[in-house]
Amino acid sequence: MPTIAIHPSVDNGFKATNAAFLGGTLVCNCAINPVKVRIKGDIAHNHACGCSKCWKPDGAVFSVVAVAPMENVEVLENGDKLAVVDPAALIQRNACKDCGVHMYGPVERDHPFKGLAFVHPERFEEQGSANPGFAAFVSSIIESGYDPAKMDGVRARLRELNLEPYDCLNPGLMDYIATWTAKKNGVPAQ
Repeated sequence: MPTIAIHPSVDNGFKATNAAFLGGTLVCNCAINPVKVRIKGDIAHNHACGCSKCWKPDGAVFSVVAVAPMENVEVLENGDKLAVVDPAALIQRNACKDCGVHMYGPVERDHPFKGLAFVHPERFEEQGSANPGFAAFVSSIIESGYDPAKMDGVRARLRELNLEPYDCLNPGLMDYIATWTAKKNGVPAQ
C-alpha cells in the first residue's frame, strides 16, 4: 500500500529545529520579484491543517501553518503584489497575486487569536523553525474532495508522523479559546 502524502515538508521527516531560531524570511513562489515577509522570532503552534481555506502547495492534502505575533511580521519586498483572499474571513490571508502563495494572515477581529498572524513556515529561507506538533481540521480535507473512505489511513499516517489528528484544534488551543470566551462572557473562574 503506498504511503499517504500529507505535505512535502513532513512526508520525508522533519528538518532539524534550532532552539535559538530568531525568525526568518518567508518567500513566495515567484521567480521574479518575489514577495518577502520577515518574521522576527520563532513561530508557535505549528501544525498540519486540513481546512479548505489554508494555502497548500501542489499535491499536498494538508497545509503547514503556524502563528507569530503580528508585531513580528514585516513585509520586506513586493508588498504591492499582496491581496487579501477573503475579506470576510477571520484570518485575513494575504496572498501573492501572481503565484497564489499565502504569505501571512492576521487576525484583526475580536477573537482569542487577535494580534496573531498565520504563516506557512515551509516558506522560510532559513532552517530551524519549530516543527509541526499536531494536525488540525483533519475531516475538513473531505470538503476539498478527499475520499472519506480513506480517512482512517490519513489519521494513521498523521500518527506515524507524530502529528496527533484533531477535527478542530489541539486541546490546549481549544481550552484557550474556551477560557477567552468565558472571560469575555463574564463567567467567573473556578
